[in-house]
Amino acid sequence: METARPNSSGRDRKTTRRTGQQLGRITPDPSRLLGAQHQSASRARRVVVGGLAIAGALVLAGCDSVSGIPGDEPAPAAVTTPSAAVPTMHATSAAPAPSAAAPSTGAVAELPAAVQRWANDLKTSTIAQLQAKCWTIAPKNVSDMYADEQPILAALAQPGTATEDAVTWKTRTTTVSVERAALDTGYACPRVASAGADIEYNDADARHTVRRYLARVVGTPLDAADKEGTYPLVCKAAPATWDPTGTGKAIAAPLANNPGKLTGVTSFADQQISSETLRGDYLAVEVPVTNSAGATKTRTFTLVAGEQGYCIGDVSP
Repeated sequence: METARPNSSGRDRKTTRRTGQQLGRITPDPSRLLGAQHQSASRARRVVVGGLAIAGALVLAGCDSVSGIPGDEPAPAAVTTPSAAVPTMHATSAAPAPSAAAPSTGAVAELPAAVQRWANDLKTSTIAQLQAKCWTIAPKNVSDMYADEQPILAALAQPGTATEDAVTWKTRTTTVSVERAALDTGYACPRVASAGADIEYNDADARHTVRRYLARVVGTPLDAADKEGTYPLVCKAAPATWDPTGTGKAIAAPLANNPGKLTGVTSFADQQISSETLRGDYLAVEVPVTNSAGATKTRTFTLVAGEQGYCIGDVSP
Protein backbone atom coordinates (compact mmCIF):
# COMPACT_ATOMS: atom_id res chain seq x y z
CA MET A 1 0.00 0.00 0.00
CA GLU A 2 1.19 3.51 -0.75
CA THR A 3 1.39 5.72 2.28
CA ALA A 4 2.15 9.30 3.03
CA ARG A 5 3.85 9.59 6.37
CA PRO A 6 2.30 12.56 8.19
CA ASN A 7 4.39 15.45 9.35
CA SER A 8 3.98 16.92 12.81
CA SER A 9 0.85 18.81 11.81
CA GLY A 10 -0.76 15.76 10.22
CA ARG A 11 -1.59 17.75 7.13
CA ASP A 12 -0.82 17.05 3.49
CA ARG A 13 2.04 19.22 2.33
CA LYS A 14 0.98 21.62 -0.42
CA THR A 15 2.90 24.11 -2.49
CA THR A 16 1.14 27.04 -4.10
CA ARG A 17 1.88 28.17 -7.63
CA ARG A 18 0.90 31.78 -8.17
CA THR A 19 -0.62 32.40 -11.56
CA GLY A 20 -0.70 36.18 -11.77
CA GLN A 21 -3.50 38.66 -12.21
CA GLN A 22 -5.90 38.74 -15.13
CA LEU A 23 -4.82 41.48 -17.49
CA GLY A 24 -7.66 41.70 -19.93
CA ARG A 25 -11.04 40.33 -20.85
CA ILE A 26 -12.19 38.42 -23.87
CA THR A 27 -15.34 36.43 -24.54
CA PRO A 28 -14.66 33.07 -26.23
CA ASP A 29 -17.50 31.42 -28.15
CA PRO A 30 -19.45 29.60 -25.44
CA SER A 31 -20.50 26.94 -27.94
CA ARG A 32 -16.90 25.88 -28.25
CA LEU A 33 -16.83 24.87 -24.60
CA LEU A 34 -20.37 24.12 -23.54
CA GLY A 35 -21.65 22.57 -26.80
CA ALA A 36 -25.22 22.66 -28.04
CA GLN A 37 -26.40 20.28 -25.36
CA HIS A 38 -24.95 18.62 -22.31
CA GLN A 39 -25.53 14.86 -22.55
CA SER A 40 -27.11 13.55 -19.39
CA ALA A 41 -25.82 10.09 -20.25
CA SER A 42 -22.21 11.21 -20.00
CA ARG A 43 -22.89 12.68 -16.56
CA ALA A 44 -24.34 9.37 -15.45
CA ARG A 45 -21.16 7.61 -16.50
CA ARG A 46 -18.99 9.88 -14.36
CA VAL A 47 -17.47 8.61 -11.15
CA VAL A 48 -17.92 11.56 -8.83
CA VAL A 49 -15.50 11.25 -5.95
CA GLY A 50 -15.50 14.08 -3.46
CA GLY A 51 -15.08 17.72 -4.42
CA LEU A 52 -12.37 19.50 -6.34
CA ALA A 53 -8.91 18.24 -5.48
CA ILE A 54 -6.27 20.09 -3.56
CA ALA A 55 -8.66 22.69 -2.22
CA GLY A 56 -7.64 22.18 1.39
CA ALA A 57 -5.40 20.18 3.68
CA LEU A 58 -6.17 16.47 3.90
CA VAL A 59 -5.29 14.02 6.65
CA LEU A 60 -2.79 11.43 5.42
CA ALA A 61 -3.56 7.93 6.61
CA GLY A 62 -4.20 4.50 5.13
CA CYS A 63 -3.27 3.69 1.56
CA ASP A 64 -3.37 5.83 -1.54
CA SER A 65 -6.07 4.52 -3.81
CA VAL A 66 -8.82 5.73 -6.08
CA SER A 67 -11.22 5.44 -3.14
CA GLY A 68 -8.87 6.74 -0.45
CA ILE A 69 -6.88 9.88 0.21
CA PRO A 70 -5.63 12.01 -2.73
CA GLY A 71 -3.77 9.23 -4.41
CA ASP A 72 -1.35 8.31 -7.05
CA GLU A 73 -2.18 4.82 -8.20
CA PRO A 74 -1.47 4.23 -11.87
CA ALA A 75 -4.39 4.63 -14.24
CA PRO A 76 -6.62 1.54 -14.57
CA ALA A 77 -5.24 0.77 -18.02
CA ALA A 78 -2.00 1.80 -19.63
CA VAL A 79 -2.31 3.95 -22.70
CA THR A 80 0.21 3.90 -25.53
CA THR A 81 0.43 6.88 -27.83
CA PRO A 82 0.98 6.61 -31.56
CA SER A 83 4.27 7.56 -33.16
CA ALA A 84 3.32 11.24 -33.03
CA ALA A 85 4.13 11.00 -29.30
CA VAL A 86 1.05 12.83 -28.09
CA PRO A 87 -2.06 11.45 -26.36
CA THR A 88 -4.87 10.39 -28.66
CA MET A 89 -7.23 13.24 -29.48
CA HIS A 90 -10.99 12.73 -29.35
CA ALA A 91 -12.53 15.99 -30.51
CA THR A 92 -16.27 16.10 -29.87
CA SER A 93 -17.17 19.73 -30.38
CA ALA A 94 -18.60 20.87 -33.70
CA ALA A 95 -16.56 24.05 -33.44
CA PRO A 96 -13.07 23.85 -34.96
CA ALA A 97 -10.16 23.89 -32.54
CA PRO A 98 -8.53 27.33 -32.42
CA SER A 99 -5.12 27.57 -34.01
CA ALA A 100 -3.69 30.54 -32.16
CA ALA A 101 -1.12 29.86 -29.48
CA ALA A 102 -1.32 31.52 -26.09
CA PRO A 103 0.65 34.77 -25.82
CA SER A 104 3.82 34.89 -23.75
CA THR A 105 2.10 37.00 -21.10
CA GLY A 106 -1.10 38.94 -20.74
CA ALA A 107 -4.68 38.34 -21.84
CA VAL A 108 -5.48 35.17 -23.76
CA ALA A 109 -7.52 35.91 -26.86
CA GLU A 110 -8.45 32.32 -27.68
CA LEU A 111 -8.56 29.01 -25.88
CA PRO A 112 -5.33 27.24 -26.88
CA ALA A 113 -5.92 24.22 -29.13
CA ALA A 114 -4.30 21.81 -26.66
CA VAL A 115 -6.74 22.91 -23.94
CA GLN A 116 -9.71 22.85 -26.34
CA ARG A 117 -9.02 19.19 -27.17
CA TRP A 118 -9.03 18.32 -23.47
CA ALA A 119 -12.20 20.36 -22.86
CA ASN A 120 -13.94 18.44 -25.65
CA ASP A 121 -13.02 15.15 -23.98
CA LEU A 122 -14.11 16.40 -20.56
CA LYS A 123 -17.69 16.60 -21.83
CA THR A 124 -17.84 13.01 -23.09
CA SER A 125 -15.19 10.91 -21.31
CA THR A 126 -15.45 8.89 -18.12
CA ILE A 127 -13.11 9.57 -15.23
CA ALA A 128 -11.19 6.39 -16.06
CA GLN A 129 -10.69 7.60 -19.62
CA LEU A 130 -9.51 11.00 -18.40
CA GLN A 131 -7.07 9.32 -16.00
CA ALA A 132 -5.56 7.43 -18.93
CA LYS A 133 -5.30 10.56 -21.07
CA CYS A 134 -3.99 12.74 -18.23
CA TRP A 135 -1.27 10.32 -17.11
CA THR A 136 1.00 13.16 -15.98
CA ILE A 137 -1.35 13.74 -13.01
CA ALA A 138 -1.93 11.33 -10.11
CA PRO A 139 -5.15 9.42 -10.99
CA LYS A 140 -6.96 10.23 -7.74
CA ASN A 141 -6.21 13.91 -8.26
CA VAL A 142 -7.71 13.60 -11.75
CA SER A 143 -10.90 12.09 -10.33
CA ASP A 144 -11.19 14.84 -7.73
CA MET A 145 -10.34 17.77 -9.98
CA TYR A 146 -12.48 16.72 -12.96
CA ALA A 147 -15.50 15.32 -11.10
CA ASP A 148 -17.73 18.32 -11.84
CA GLU A 149 -17.30 19.55 -15.40
CA GLN A 150 -19.66 22.52 -15.44
CA PRO A 151 -17.61 24.85 -13.19
CA ILE A 152 -14.51 23.99 -15.21
CA LEU A 153 -16.16 24.78 -18.54
CA ALA A 154 -17.59 27.97 -17.08
CA ALA A 155 -14.09 29.07 -16.03
CA LEU A 156 -12.67 28.29 -19.47
CA ALA A 157 -15.33 30.55 -20.97
CA GLN A 158 -13.89 33.50 -19.02
CA PRO A 159 -10.95 35.72 -19.97
CA GLY A 160 -7.64 33.91 -19.57
CA THR A 161 -4.32 35.19 -18.34
CA ALA A 162 -0.91 33.97 -19.49
CA THR A 163 2.26 34.13 -17.43
CA GLU A 164 5.68 32.68 -18.18
CA ASP A 165 4.71 29.46 -16.35
CA ALA A 166 1.01 28.93 -17.00
CA VAL A 167 -2.23 30.03 -18.58
CA THR A 168 -5.09 30.46 -16.11
CA TRP A 169 -8.86 30.96 -16.20
CA LYS A 170 -10.90 31.92 -13.14
CA THR A 171 -14.40 32.38 -11.84
CA ARG A 172 -15.38 33.12 -8.26
CA THR A 173 -15.72 29.37 -7.63
CA THR A 174 -13.08 27.73 -9.81
CA THR A 175 -9.51 28.17 -11.02
CA VAL A 176 -8.29 26.25 -14.07
CA SER A 177 -4.62 26.43 -14.97
CA VAL A 178 -2.40 24.66 -17.49
CA GLU A 179 1.39 24.64 -17.50
CA ARG A 180 3.01 26.32 -20.48
CA ALA A 181 5.06 23.21 -21.30
CA ALA A 182 1.87 21.15 -21.62
CA LEU A 183 0.60 23.40 -24.40
CA ASP A 184 3.45 22.23 -26.60
CA THR A 185 2.45 18.57 -26.31
CA GLY A 186 -0.81 19.04 -28.23
CA TYR A 187 -3.04 17.85 -25.37
CA ALA A 188 -3.04 19.84 -22.14
CA CYS A 189 -4.66 18.49 -18.97
CA PRO A 190 -5.16 21.45 -16.62
CA ARG A 191 -5.15 21.52 -12.85
CA VAL A 192 -8.25 22.73 -11.05
CA ALA A 193 -8.81 24.38 -7.67
CA SER A 194 -12.06 25.38 -6.02
CA ALA A 195 -13.20 28.72 -4.61
CA GLY A 196 -11.03 30.61 -7.05
CA ALA A 197 -7.92 29.57 -5.13
CA ASP A 198 -4.44 29.34 -6.58
CA ILE A 199 -3.28 26.03 -8.00
CA GLU A 200 -1.51 23.75 -5.53
CA TYR A 201 0.57 20.55 -5.69
CA ASN A 202 0.30 17.86 -3.02
CA ASP A 203 2.26 14.82 -1.86
CA ALA A 204 0.43 12.60 -4.34
CA ASP A 205 1.94 14.69 -7.12
CA ALA A 206 5.42 14.07 -5.72
CA ARG A 207 4.87 10.32 -5.43
CA HIS A 208 3.46 10.21 -8.96
CA THR A 209 6.56 12.05 -10.21
CA VAL A 210 8.75 9.30 -8.74
CA ARG A 211 6.48 6.61 -10.17
CA ARG A 212 6.83 8.09 -13.64
CA TYR A 213 10.61 8.38 -13.27
CA LEU A 214 11.00 4.75 -12.19
CA ALA A 215 8.64 3.55 -14.90
CA ARG A 216 10.98 5.16 -17.42
CA VAL A 217 14.04 3.58 -15.78
CA VAL A 218 12.64 0.04 -16.00
CA GLY A 219 11.49 0.54 -19.57
CA THR A 220 7.72 0.72 -19.06
CA PRO A 221 6.80 4.44 -19.06
CA LEU A 222 3.21 5.31 -18.26
CA ASP A 223 2.99 6.63 -21.81
CA ALA A 224 5.32 6.33 -24.78
CA ALA A 225 5.56 10.13 -24.85
CA ASP A 226 6.83 10.32 -21.27
CA LYS A 227 10.44 11.29 -21.92
CA GLU A 228 12.69 13.67 -20.06
CA GLY A 229 13.11 16.00 -23.02
CA THR A 230 9.37 16.61 -23.29
CA TYR A 231 8.26 16.06 -19.70
CA PRO A 232 11.23 16.87 -17.42
CA LEU A 233 11.13 15.24 -13.98
CA VAL A 234 14.72 15.89 -12.86
CA CYS A 235 15.62 19.24 -11.31
CA LYS A 236 17.96 21.33 -13.43
CA ALA A 237 21.59 21.61 -12.43
CA ALA A 238 21.56 25.37 -12.89
CA PRO A 239 20.92 27.61 -11.18
CA ALA A 240 22.43 25.90 -8.14
CA THR A 241 19.58 26.14 -5.64
CA TRP A 242 19.58 22.65 -4.09
CA ASP A 243 19.64 22.81 -0.27
CA PRO A 244 17.23 20.27 1.29
CA THR A 245 18.89 20.39 4.73
CA GLY A 246 18.95 24.18 4.99
CA THR A 247 22.72 24.62 5.18
CA GLY A 248 22.54 27.96 3.39
CA LYS A 249 25.04 26.68 0.83
CA ALA A 250 23.03 25.73 -2.24
CA ILE A 251 24.52 23.34 -4.79
CA ALA A 252 23.46 21.92 -8.15
CA ALA A 253 20.82 19.19 -7.91
CA PRO A 254 22.95 16.01 -7.63
CA LEU A 255 20.78 13.81 -9.88
CA ALA A 256 21.14 16.25 -12.77
CA ASN A 257 24.90 15.69 -12.77
CA ASN A 258 24.69 11.94 -12.12
CA PRO A 259 21.64 10.59 -14.01
CA GLY A 260 22.88 7.00 -13.86
CA LYS A 261 22.27 6.51 -10.14
CA LEU A 262 19.60 3.88 -10.78
CA THR A 263 21.38 1.99 -13.55
CA GLY A 264 20.56 -1.70 -13.24
CA VAL A 265 17.15 -1.29 -11.61
CA THR A 266 14.66 -3.65 -13.27
CA SER A 267 11.50 -3.20 -11.18
CA PHE A 268 10.00 -1.27 -8.28
CA ALA A 269 7.21 -1.85 -5.73
CA ASP A 270 4.58 0.47 -7.13
CA GLN A 271 2.14 0.01 -4.24
CA GLN A 272 4.75 0.58 -1.53
CA ILE A 273 5.67 4.14 -2.42
CA SER A 274 5.59 6.41 0.63
CA SER A 275 6.40 10.04 1.27
CA GLU A 276 7.47 12.29 4.10
CA THR A 277 7.72 16.07 4.30
CA LEU A 278 11.18 17.48 4.92
CA ARG A 279 11.87 21.19 5.36
CA GLY A 280 10.27 23.94 3.30
CA ASP A 281 9.21 22.72 -0.13
CA TYR A 282 11.34 19.57 0.02
CA LEU A 283 9.83 16.11 0.29
CA ALA A 284 11.27 12.58 0.52
CA VAL A 285 9.73 9.62 -1.34
CA GLU A 286 10.78 6.05 -0.53
CA VAL A 287 10.39 3.14 -2.93
CA PRO A 288 11.67 -0.47 -2.82
CA VAL A 289 13.54 -1.16 -6.07
CA THR A 290 14.99 -4.42 -7.41
CA ASN A 291 18.10 -4.80 -9.56
CA SER A 292 19.00 -7.37 -12.21
CA ALA A 293 20.58 -9.63 -9.56
CA GLY A 294 17.25 -9.84 -7.74
CA ALA A 295 18.34 -7.72 -4.77
CA THR A 296 15.75 -5.31 -3.39
CA LYS A 297 16.63 -2.07 -1.62
CA THR A 298 14.58 0.91 -0.55
CA ARG A 299 15.79 4.05 -2.27
CA THR A 300 14.96 7.57 -1.11
CA PHE A 301 14.14 10.24 -3.68
CA THR A 302 14.35 13.87 -2.60
CA LEU A 303 12.09 16.29 -4.45
CA VAL A 304 11.37 19.98 -4.32
CA ALA A 305 8.25 21.82 -5.42
CA GLY A 306 8.62 24.52 -8.02
CA GLU A 307 6.45 26.69 -10.23
CA GLN A 308 5.36 23.72 -12.35
CA GLY A 309 5.22 20.92 -9.79
CA TYR A 310 7.76 18.63 -8.18
CA CYS A 311 11.15 17.71 -9.60
CA ILE A 312 13.61 15.05 -8.38
CA GLY A 313 16.92 16.44 -7.20
CA ASP A 314 18.62 13.45 -5.63
CA VAL A 315 18.38 9.68 -5.02
CA SER A 316 20.01 7.86 -2.12
CA PRO A 317 22.84 5.39 -2.93
